[in-house]
Amino acid sequence: MPVESSSSSSSRQAKQKRKSHSLSIRRTNSTEQDRSGLQRELLEGQDSKLPLSLRTNLLDLFSQIEREFENLYLENIELRREIESLNDRLAADGQAIEGADLAKGALKTKASHSTSQLSQKLKTTYKASTSKIVSSFKATTSRAVCQLVKEYVGHRDGIWDLSATRAQPVVLGTASADHTAMLWSIETGKCLLKYLGHQGSVNSIKFHPSEQMALTASGDQTAHIWRYMVQLPTPQAVADTTTPCEDDVDSSDKDDADVDAEGPNDCPSIRVPITTLRSHQGVVIAADWLVGGKQVVTASWDRAANLYDVETSELVHSLTGHDQELTHCCTHPNQRLVVTSSRDTTFRLWDFRDPSIHSVNVFQGHTDTVTSAVFTVGDNVVSGSDDRTVKVWDLKNMRSPIATIRTDSAVNRISVSVNQKIIALPHDNRQVRLFDMSGVRLARLPRSNRQGHRRMVCCSAWCEDNTACNLFTCGFDRQAIGWNINIPALLQEK
Repeated sequence: MPVESSSSSSSRQAKQKRKSHSLSIRRTNSTEQDRSGLQRELLEGQDSKLPLSLRTNLLDLFSQIEREFENLYLENIELRREIESLNDRLAADGQAIEGADLAKGALKTKASHSTSQLSQKLKTTYKASTSKIVSSFKATTSRAVCQLVKEYVGHRDGIWDLSATRAQPVVLGTASADHTAMLWSIETGKCLLKYLGHQGSVNSIKFHPSEQMALTASGDQTAHIWRYMVQLPTPQAVADTTTPCEDDVDSSDKDDADVDAEGPNDCPSIRVPITTLRSHQGVVIAADWLVGGKQVVTASWDRAANLYDVETSELVHSLTGHDQELTHCCTHPNQRLVVTSSRDTTFRLWDFRDPSIHSVNVFQGHTDTVTSAVFTVGDNVVSGSDDRTVKVWDLKNMRSPIATIRTDSAVNRISVSVNQKIIALPHDNRQVRLFDMSGVRLARLPRSNRQGHRRMVCCSAWCEDNTACNLFTCGFDRQAIGWNINIPALLQEK
């Protein structure tokens, strides 16, 4: 009789495995349909205080969980079979090796390597299967700890940048493409002051660390320093805008008339700065105060960053070296350090702590435009890029990032909270996500057809000392939004 070869036998076993696996999947799908229909019938018959839509949503989520774990269970069975088959082959190889009087170390090395590969495959499969489940729950729970409190509407064009004052009284400042900068009451959302001194888009706004002075950068190739005096209005009862959201809905086609305000007509204005900083040959895209407030740094599309003396308006240093336009600049809160970002995919760290030596370090951790790089209070730099990643660096050893956050959309001007070091990521796809310094996602800010940004989110800014709103975001939907982030609850869910 003809003897069946080992290769044909193994191929037949593989076909049988695939056939049984496909049959089990079909049985699972048909069972899921029957089960979902039965569960919905039970839902309609049960007496519950939850709305039917919410109960149905919960039921769908649990059904997804069950399907994921069923698939994971089937994959686990297949992997176990592979492990058993591998062990059998290793045992046979071990007998042959012993007959040849070879070292047993080779067998141990081979076995440990194969086992580690399978173990890694199991871990990867488990993480991939459960990531969607975890994301679904985080999106649901984040609505309870991240609530929209106030919308600041009045600009006639997109808002590029915003920040909160560091000196009393605490107000919110916004910089817009409509050639204006505005100061707002955080509690009431009322415009307190409008700056009209620029002839081009206002691209950034930063406040002096201790005095009532603002620094704005503009497309008119200048940066202005101007003084402001505001009187906060009496806080009024705030309408409840913290109702939990429905599922995220794409509202990009919503009529922009909702936010197309004519601007506050009764808002006082300033037209003349106390200092005008000139010397750039291109758009000034960002500016910031150095520690102490006696010097400022500006970043421009002319590929240079300039350091100025505030009192004399003189140019102290011109920081050159980037190959393409600069996109952002930031100063360290406690030290004379500056970081500049550029479209050349790099960011540079400039050290002015030693008056006689001004060192610079170049970091090439991204593959696309670095949209911003910011300092933390400690010894970290966080950089965001159009390559859809955010990287955390240690100032003491910046050869490679200590954490990398990968996202699904380009990242714009990020900010890091002072106390808890939570990173707020504004995205091109209208989302705002929160991560910790180790790269763990904490929450996503709610966005639906009723609230949230309707266009690209350009910037985020923390203000942890404010009890009403401790995070602010702005975008090209012409509005800024104040959020209340329950940080203890957020960290507890971590």
